[in-house]
Formats: sequence, C-alpha cells, structure tokens
Amino acid sequence: MVAATGELEAEAVGMRHVVGLLVGLVTTAVLLLGAGWTVAEAGLVIQPGGGVAALPADERRTWTVLAVMAGTGLLLGLVAAGRVSPLAAFVPSVTLLAWTVVYALDSGRALGFVPDTPSFHQALLQSGRGMTVLLTTGVYALLGVALFVPVLLPSRWRGPGGDEGEEDDDESYWSARED
Repeated sequence: MVAATGELEAEAVGMRHVVGLLVGLVTTAVLLLGAGWTVAEAGLVIQPGGGVAALPADERRTWTVLAVMAGTGLLLGLVAAGRVSPLAAFVPSVTLLAWTVVYALDSGRALGFVPDTPSFHQALLQSGRGMTVLLTTGVYALLGVALFVPVLLPSRWRGPGGDEGEEDDDESYWSARED
C-alpha cells in the first residue's frame, strides 16, 4: 500500500511538471504574439527616424488592446506567483533571455526571427513589429529576468503539500540552521 502511494505521488509530480511545461509554452506564445500585437496596435512602433509615433485612437480598438494587455499581464502574474510548476515560468524566461542574448551578440540574426514576410497573416505581422520594439528596448530582458526569479525559489520545486519529512512552515530556513 505504501509503495503504491509513493508511485502515485511520483506520477503526480511528473504530471505537475508536464502541465507546467505546457503552461510555459502557452505563456511564451502569449508573451511573444499577444504582447507584440498590443504594442504594435497601441501605436508604439518605432519609426525609421528613431521616434515613436502614436496612431489615431479608435475607442473600440483601444479597449481591445487594453483587454489583451490586461490578459497578458494577468497570465504573467499567475505564472510568476502560481505553484503549478517552476517550468511554467522557466520556459518563457529562458526563451526571452536567450533571444535577448542573441540580440546583444548579433542583432541581425535576432531580428531575423521576427515575422516580417507579407505572406504571413496580418495579425502575425503586426505582432512582429511589436516584438521588434519589445526586443530592442530591453523589455523582453526585463520580463525574462522577472520570470526567472521564481524558478530559483526552492519552494517552487516542491509540490503544493510539500514533503512529509520537512519541518513545519512556521520555522524559517534561517532559524533551523542556527542549531
């Protein structure tokens, strides 16, 4: 009976990380496509002269952009603070940080990943313009680091119930080490 319980717990931990990986992939797609689209739709596209031009505001489009921005922010907050699995935050953080490093080393190659061919769907092209802004201004680096910090916390790697052999949550790590 004890062996069966241990197998079920190990299987639950494995499934938790599989779900975390899937959540991380969805979060990465939302960050790249959703955030890029909102930046471009909000009119924050860098112009050839180096300035930023705002497009004329349409009330319906403004509310749509704000709703997508809020949804993206909500998803980021849930991934950063949630206890699904650290992989949910690790996948998008590593993607954003790796893309930023590639940009720092070879900007032409990094910008080559952005969809800019007219054969793509218009919304994908629009998100590509926003991705360029977020990459070149360092916002992706900022988000990557912010999503990487929760991965470093040991409590994120434990399951929601914790391990049976661990001390109570009332005692802190430092007070247990003073012995």
